[in-house]
Amino acid sequence: MDTTIWLIVWLVLGLAALTVGAEVLVRGASQLAVRIGISPLVVGLTVVAFGTSAPELVVSVGAALKGEADVAIGNVLGSNICNILLILGLSATIVALPVSKQLLKFDLPVMVLVSGLVWAICYDKTLSRWDGVYLAAGIVIYTIWNVLASRLKTKREAAALEAQAIADGETVEEVVHSGWVGIILNSVLVGVGLVFLAVGADWFIDSAVQIALAIGLSQLVIGLTLVAVGTSLPEIATSVIAAIRGQQDIAVGNVVGSNIFNILCVLGLSSVVSKSGVSVSAEALVRDFPIMFGVAVICIPVFVSGHRISRGEGLLFLAGYVGYTAYLVYSSQAVAG
Repeated sequence: MDTTIWLIVWLVLGLAALTVGAEVLVRGASQLAVRIGISPLVVGLTVVAFGTSAPELVVSVGAALKGEADVAIGNVLGSNICNILLILGLSATIVALPVSKQLLKFDLPVMVLVSGLVWAICYDKTLSRWDGVYLAAGIVIYTIWNVLASRLKTKREAAALEAQAIADGETVEEVVHSGWVGIILNSVLVGVGLVFLAVGADWFIDSAVQIALAIGLSQLVIGLTLVAVGTSLPEIATSVIAAIRGQQDIAVGNVVGSNIFNILCVLGLSSVVSKSGVSVSAEALVRDFPIMFGVAVICIPVFVSGHRISRGEGLLFLAGYVGYTAYLVYSSQAVAG
């Protein structure tokens, strides 16, 4: 009983740390976007998404080094499924989430493409070191492209506004967005927020995994559910807080960017650090890879219809995640029985 109480205490403390971290991170990230001349969406797709995906990176790379391939793979697949069904579902249930044209034209197709690509690469039941190198190179290219394209777009918009103001005979006041003091202060806020998110997620994961092991769940199911949700807690907290604060671009960009990062960087580096690559179970190939790809594809009609994720669609996402998790737990207990 004492152990159970302490586990509950750590869970509550973890949730508190996650809430504080998400609040600070969203504030810092939204201001940082203004300071460095890129859109909040791109900050969500890169800085916020990569930062909140750090737990997935640590867990999967650590598991790959220990030879625990099911945890390494299951963590990424489960996290990506969780990001779309649970996080977007929960965020959209709170407030409908608008989807920008840039996300529809570039980032959403990239997410769907890499989801299908990694499934195809793993079809031989191995994610080799060279596969990992190619995937890791992809995240570098994706990030550079996004940042440069956003800065160029911001400059064009500023120039157009200035030209219009001059044409209207108005005085043009130059606003300096890139002051180093502001950049440093907001970068510190982002860093502090990420630390709180990491600490909170760590407390939650440790408690949850101990409970899961005690009731006899398999490593793959633990990776796909408890570890996946635990390592996705930073994304959950950040997207929900961003949605509540009216920063919907960060809320949606965080999820899409995290999924891309998980596939290209987390799986890529996990296979690079492993001596013989990462083995992929037949169970993951026939069940979890198709589901991850399927939920990515489902985002296309959902995002395109009205250019937003409605509350009703959010509820459907949540129902899908509940059904997926229930199926995993049931099938695991059936095999164990």
